[in-house]
Amino acid sequence: MDNLKPILTAFGVNEDAIVNKISGGLINATWKVTDSEREFILQKINTQVFKSPEAIAENHCQLSKYLKHYQPDYPFVSEIPTVVGDTLFKNKEGCFRLLPFVKDSHTILVVQNPSQAYEAAYQFGLFTKMFEEFNTRALKTTIPDFHDLALRYQQFEESIRFGSQERVGECQQVIQQLKSFSYLVAEYKEFTNHPQSKLRVTHHDTKISNVLFNQQDKGICVIDLDTVMSGYFFSDVGDMMRTYLSPANEEELDFTNIIVREEFFKAIASGYLAAMGSELTAHERNSLCKAGYWITYMQALRFLTDYFSNDQYYGAAYPDHNLNRAKNQFILLQSMTDKDDLLKSILHSIE
Repeated sequence: MDNLKPILTAFGVNEDAIVNKISGGLINATWKVTDSEREFILQKINTQVFKSPEAIAENHCQLSKYLKHYQPDYPFVSEIPTVVGDTLFKNKEGCFRLLPFVKDSHTILVVQNPSQAYEAAYQFGLFTKMFEEFNTRALKTTIPDFHDLALRYQQFEESIRFGSQERVGECQQVIQQLKSFSYLVAEYKEFTNHPQSKLRVTHHDTKISNVLFNQQDKGICVIDLDTVMSGYFFSDVGDMMRTYLSPANEEELDFTNIIVREEFFKAIASGYLAAMGSELTAHERNSLCKAGYWITYMQALRFLTDYFSNDQYYGAAYPDHNLNRAKNQFILLQSMTDKDDLLKSILHSIE
């Protein structure tokens, strides 16, 4: 974007500040801004995904106030207001916010070792643990039904009936493969209806790049809080399993590279449980392996649903992009469930 000067001025930043685009974000556009001795992060909020930026800002405000009172030492990254006191700045270019840049911090795009996985899991667990006394009903829902597996399965079935029949006709094998795991939907429903399944302050997007690390690769805090809502623990643990366990991501076309690394599972479980302590109920702890199955299954369903809907949501870089993503996630799901007994034994070995 060429004309950021009015936006910088609105936040009291010198319009001649050095601005560098940061790549890697899939949703919001992000820039690093350097103004003399000060450094900031400027973001343009994607209002196609987040329909109400005001709801995000309100959530951030509530979370920040709570932490200032109960956890004042936590390095919560709060928005910097405009010169007139607004959290957001809007013009014809879009909706913007300014955040402080955390000194001596960096992000990691791909988890490289179990130690990083442990640190990230600890930070996401700590984030939820800190808000154990927070009233989750006070949080606005920024993406409705985001991790509702039952709804995603229903949308999958509807896309088979009402989507591109040419594509549906060519995908009978993968449809049947995904349907063969529909028992996971019943397990998900049982979990969400169980009295020991607690609604908590949950991040919902636990990729490794949403953790700030220091120069020694120790976790500092979690960032990118737009999807923080009331939710269940499996959203965060499951998304870490989906994105950390295999060295191959969802774009991988050589499916032989999709494997489940047990040492990364142990790191995730150990880090998360170390942070959460006794906060997890016995039922939740016993469902920890399933967390990865539910989230990975949901992502496979969503990719294939979008493929049948002519790629309206995720878009596609080539004709079968979302079909291949769905196949990729199905292979990952299979790889996880094939190691179910082993993963459970690892979980039980963690005190």
